[in-house]
Amino acid sequence: MNYKDYFKDKKIAIVGLGPHGEMLADIKFLLKNKAQVSLYDMRSEERVSKYVLDLPVGGCRKFSFGKIDGDELLDEDIIILSPEVSKKSNFLKKASSAGKQIEFIDTMFLKLIPPITLIGVIGSYGKSVVSHLIYSVLKKAFALNKDQGLFFIDSDLSGGTLNNLKKINKGDVVICRIPEYLMEYYHKLRISPHVAVITSVVPFDILEFQTYNNFVIASDEVIDAIKKHSKNPSKAKILRTYANSIPAEWNMAINNIHDKENAALVLQTAELFKVSTDIVREVLQNFTGLKGHIELVKRVGGVEYYNDTNSVHPLSTLNAIKTLSSNKNLILIMGGAYTGYDYDHLIDKISNYVSTIILLPGSGTVGLRSRIDALKDVTVLQALDLEKAVELACDNAQKGEIVLFSPSFEAVGVDLSKKERGERFVRAVRSLS
Repeated sequence: MNYKDYFKDKKIAIVGLGPHGEMLADIKFLLKNKAQVSLYDMRSEERVSKYVLDLPVGGCRKFSFGKIDGDELLDEDIIILSPEVSKKSNFLKKASSAGKQIEFIDTMFLKLIPPITLIGVIGSYGKSVVSHLIYSVLKKAFALNKDQGLFFIDSDLSGGTLNNLKKINKGDVVICRIPEYLMEYYHKLRISPHVAVITSVVPFDILEFQTYNNFVIASDEVIDAIKKHSKNPSKAKILRTYANSIPAEWNMAINNIHDKENAALVLQTAELFKVSTDIVREVLQNFTGLKGHIELVKRVGGVEYYNDTNSVHPLSTLNAIKTLSSNKNLILIMGGAYTGYDYDHLIDKISNYVSTIILLPGSGTVGLRSRIDALKDVTVLQALDLEKAVELACDNAQKGEIVLFSPSFEAVGVDLSKKERGERFVRAVRSLS
């Protein structure tokens, strides 16, 4: 069955518009393909009105804002969740028990596409940068081959996912940035990337269904962890990467050890697809980083301020402080909403790199506060909000020091998303003089 027949006349509930309306393009696609779409969002109508106004008049059969009634979802054929909505949410329990089809937009897409080559980028950190670079390299390499399609799927972006179904053909290449929360659902669907590009040590169940014609691209550390901890070792061919494989004369704009490790993953993936090193070199030399990923915002009075708002995992924050810190010259702003991640490794290592920690409010911060207060040789300060945290950092920073906003927790309170939180930090820093 093609996607048009699949969606026609189906009652489809979209739960969550996305922090910045990322689901809008896919809602429009479903309406165009004659699905009966209902929209549910936990936010008030006032907070999402600007996104709703962008939908076709009379397109959706139902709107529900604020608290979501689980009984209403029982009337739907398919429930598609926005990335910020957990599949374990209480309002989904009745629908789940009733056997309703509950999907994320990525898994819905992968179920409906023809046979393609799937490049999956996974890890606790580095996924966005590596997947962006791989896409940039392959896009440039495939430009002269009109028959070779290339697609980049990332549910954090606003271009839509399902609407790619109208363009994708058998044999195309699809790059997916696979968030950690989706890995277990890939596994349940028995989907393994044909080319798994792994940026850090994570659970490796997603590799179980790889075949002998598939590939794993990763560093020595990751490959050794796969061989040691995987219950069902991958059958794929192993391609190890090394930071020193990036020639020094390439003069990359960002050139620390973590950047070189990411670049090595990109180079090896490019070699697998027989892309010339000239193309890889050009892309890497022109890359200056992504917004919200260890992004230099401003230098004020000899102090550098970095925005790393997308780090909501403790290992991602640890990687950021290792990347920037030199002789503990770093002030870290962190804190936010509970994530459920294990913070032991971050707590064990943080005092080696950080002189001062400024804590933001949030349920995650509360759970970690006593352990952070107990750290030796680290000054711990508390800020009521992000703007006050920037002021505190400015008051305490000395010339030559670095201020890093790497929250290690999810956005909370007035911030709808990581993006909005980062924008607040950037505004606060740019107001400094």
